[in-house]
Amino acid sequence: MIHLFNTLSRKKEPLEAITPGHIGLYTCGPTVYNYVHIGNLRTYVFEDILVRALKAKGYQVNHVMNITDVGHITGDADLGEDKMEKGSKREGKSAWDIARMYTQAFEQNMIDLNILEPNTWCKATDHIPEQIAMVQTLMDKGFTYETSDALYFDTTKIDDYGKLANLQNQQLQAGARVEMGEKKNPHDFALWKWSKEGENRQMEWDAFGRKGFPGWHIECSAMAVKYLGEHFDIHCGGIDHIPVHHTNEIAQTEAATGIKPWVNFWLHGEFLLIDSEKMAKSGENFITLQTLKEKNIDPLAYRFFLLQTHYRKQLNFSFEALEAAAAGYKKLKRMVREIPEHTARDPRIHEEFMKAVKDDLNMPEALAVLFMGLKDNLVDLETIIEFDKILGLRLHDIEKVDISDDVQSLLDRRQKARDEKNWELADLLREEIQSLGYVLEDTSDGQKVERE
Repeated sequence: MIHLFNTLSRKKEPLEAITPGHIGLYTCGPTVYNYVHIGNLRTYVFEDILVRALKAKGYQVNHVMNITDVGHITGDADLGEDKMEKGSKREGKSAWDIARMYTQAFEQNMIDLNILEPNTWCKATDHIPEQIAMVQTLMDKGFTYETSDALYFDTTKIDDYGKLANLQNQQLQAGARVEMGEKKNPHDFALWKWSKEGENRQMEWDAFGRKGFPGWHIECSAMAVKYLGEHFDIHCGGIDHIPVHHTNEIAQTEAATGIKPWVNFWLHGEFLLIDSEKMAKSGENFITLQTLKEKNIDPLAYRFFLLQTHYRKQLNFSFEALEAAAAGYKKLKRMVREIPEHTARDPRIHEEFMKAVKDDLNMPEALAVLFMGLKDNLVDLETIIEFDKILGLRLHDIEKVDISDDVQSLLDRRQKARDEKNWELADLLREEIQSLGYVLEDTSDGQKVERE
């Protein structure tokens, strides 16, 4: 049985599907006002490992991911500008064009990192009726109040608000950490925002007697309920979603449906740091996957880099560390390519690998088991293919290295120089071979060459 760390209970728990053999999974997708950065992508890789692990254990996974293309305000206190409108002004394009462009860029990131596509993509702007209906339900049940800027959810109307983030122990004073505006309580949040007088918004709808647009949190609740029902198995996201976004999702959904718990398991991935600072789109440490590609770094080398640290541990990024991981990834692929024919698989390696995976997706341990199995010739290609269904590193996509007659001649000359201990000539020939786009390694079995 797979054990996962449940943020809600703050402990590892065995996963028991609500419907045997089936898992309903909702993952918070990007706000498409800019490129996602490699810190965001760490969360999507962890979620991909989860999906792959569940499928490897025989579950049918119904994976739903949202695209936030409206309603995400720049400040968590419901004050500030809609990020989509901000992106539109920044680039001189319509909010709809901005959403389309950055959604496509995100989808390409998913392809580059070999992340499985969800069963359902759902855009916030395609589900406005569902969001309006949920807000209306909350109004009818007495969970809301109106101010001059929005319809708000009254968090004092429920007795367990903040249970995901343990907010009841933070004892926030009104206005101490958030700007209150006309809110009654510091944790109250906007369900539906009113368009400002004279504001030229591109995304707004008629609802509740006025023009406005949804708050950020209501979209995920409405879409998750539509596609996964009022009670499902797993909800995932980054650790920064715990105190605000996911906390508010739980509050409004359980209030609207009357069903508790809404979700059985909440899983969260930790931050990617640069110089001990969280990577953020507003900071100077904003690095995209395209940046890595322009530096000739294979996106799958970045995926390998991420898998070397548990998803619940902070990970400090540097290009030096990534280059070391890229070298390790090349070594791993080379070891797979050089698996001797007729290698007998050791079932203990498979058992230890899956034991690590089932232990809250312990991929560093799983990789250690894989390297040990390769080193000791205990895994065959069939085992690698099975493991890679979880790792997603395309380890079994072995590319034959085409060596021209000229390069082979250089290799032959270099081997002769080495046999004659003419190290100076051997080094010169190595440089010439590498200048032609090859990586050369001297091993106990002779010269090994592969493309850069």
